[in-house]
Amino acid sequence: MDILKKIEQYRSQEEKLRWEGTFADYLKLVKEKPWVAQSAHSRIYNMIRDAGVEEENGHKVYRFFSHEMFGLEEALEKLVEEYFHPAAKRLDVRKRILLLMGPVSGGKSTLVTMLKRGLEAYSRTDRGAVYAIKGCPMHEDPLHLIPQHLREDFYREYGIKVEGNLSPLNTMRLEEEYGGRIEDVLVERIFLSEDKRVGIGTFSPSDPKSQDIADLTGSIDFSTIAEYGSESDPRAYRFDGELNKANRGLMEFQEMLKCDEKFLWHLLSLTQEGNFKAGRFALISADELIVAHTNETEYRSFISNKKNEALHSRIIVMPVPYNLKVSQEERIYEKMIRDSDVADVHIAPHTLKVAAMFTVLTRLKEPKRGDIDLLKKMRLYDGENVEGFNSSDLNELKKEYQDEGMSGIDPRYVINRISSTIIRKKVPAINALDVLRSLKEGLDQHPSITQELREKYLNFISVARKEYDEMAKKEVQKAFVYSYEESAKTLMDNYLDNVEAFCNKSKLRDPLTGEEINPDEKLMRSIEEQIGISENAKKAFREEILIRISALARKGKRFDYRSHARLREAIQKKLFADLKDVVKITTSAKTPDEQQLKKINEVVARLIDEHGYNSTSANELLRYVGSLLNR
Repeated sequence: MDILKKIEQYRSQEEKLRWEGTFADYLKLVKEKPWVAQSAHSRIYNMIRDAGVEEENGHKVYRFFSHEMFGLEEALEKLVEEYFHPAAKRLDVRKRILLLMGPVSGGKSTLVTMLKRGLEAYSRTDRGAVYAIKGCPMHEDPLHLIPQHLREDFYREYGIKVEGNLSPLNTMRLEEEYGGRIEDVLVERIFLSEDKRVGIGTFSPSDPKSQDIADLTGSIDFSTIAEYGSESDPRAYRFDGELNKANRGLMEFQEMLKCDEKFLWHLLSLTQEGNFKAGRFALISADELIVAHTNETEYRSFISNKKNEALHSRIIVMPVPYNLKVSQEERIYEKMIRDSDVADVHIAPHTLKVAAMFTVLTRLKEPKRGDIDLLKKMRLYDGENVEGFNSSDLNELKKEYQDEGMSGIDPRYVINRISSTIIRKKVPAINALDVLRSLKEGLDQHPSITQELREKYLNFISVARKEYDEMAKKEVQKAFVYSYEESAKTLMDNYLDNVEAFCNKSKLRDPLTGEEINPDEKLMRSIEEQIGISENAKKAFREEILIRISALARKGKRFDYRSHARLREAIQKKLFADLKDVVKITTSAKTPDEQQLKKINEVVARLIDEHGYNSTSANELLRYVGSLLNR
């Protein structure tokens, strides 16, 4: 019954939001709330802004997109700041068609859908309220009723510019129904809805031979000709084309660049003058955002055709590339799986991350700098600390290629392979190896992958596999070390005490006997050798650690083993090296003894409780790491 109550509540809320009054009443409302008279572009911009804006790494992040669009913050910032913001300010940008260009499954359709659903919800809020002349099939702006010669006076009194002319149908209705009394014309609040064709339209071209321009601009109702006597009588016309119905909101022009030229001609005057031609009438005003999407190949073909030159200057192209951040790619997969029927299947930790690594590597371009490889570039892009590189290096890398992210493997392919793995394996859990195997098999079936690309992608699968091997070993290492964090801290404190004594040429005091002893060179080298610190480089490394400790202390921060990436790696490797034989024997024993079995059960329990595995995936991980250590 809860859902029925909610339906009833929704219906009563809709009733409360409804408003109807005369044009005179509407003017009082405009005086009180000037934003109700905003343009379509302004409404969309305010809708995005009102959802919240945050600053991250010098970039604006719009929360409106954050639940559906991942890793495209910079592209979305450019879209909002370079198109919607100036368009909202009535600058010339609003007279352009917005063309989203990017690779398949890159988020273009999702972006447009979000704008549509957002507008539907926003029109039900106070800030996004939309009012129209009652009974108008085009939901016309009531301010069009103000005669041209009075609009300057209206601007001085209300501070609102009125653009556009009263439509032919409402011009006739004003005279015949209201006797020319503008103040008596009925106005109502409308709610934008794609399903009800109110303020949101979608045009999708079909067969050029059967597609009619009436789909865009409406058509004559021949059954009424006898009644009204003329095709030029607006009452004999159906104002039901997508351009008519999308007035006051947004129209999505699907596959615009594949359209017949006659459909695109109507967009010329709509974008430049804010009106279009329909039937035997004067130009009809329309206030709407025209948004289209395409891929790069189609766009290049379109601009190379001289016939389309008139439209070139009326289009603003906004690139929507693939995401290039591994952590955000993971979120894309999580969302797609959550929305599917396989959401109940256990996906072992790191599975989606490893798949995301492969995918992002296929999208990145080789760095031009010789001191950085693709793997380091991937980590930098994802916000990880890479020793020897900083934010200026990251900005430099991003400037190397303007078209980075416009090619590579798309998320849909990866999800298809994950789905295939789940269905084929027929078990309640899948892991990274299962997915990598499926990705590899799928390359042969991918129609657009050449032999050269296939070899390149197979190499990326190998890179992702090596990364997973390290992750798997570390995961088991953590599970084997009881109270891992405590062990790491103890080892690090011991190391730092010795480093400090070494650098200060002093001695340590033995905690048991109290006698003075020399720094433990064997301990320090056993840790430093884990990350390839040579005998000649040890002094510089130890001094660097001390400098880092004092720098943090000055800022009131405490140094721990995570404060230095290479030291953290060395501590982890040292801990694991000390436990390696135990892990190897325990994980690879075909018939483990009672002590080994107890240890395995403890590790499995810890993997389940603390690391997110289930029984199946935890045991698979232990077997795999055992095989790695025995190689």
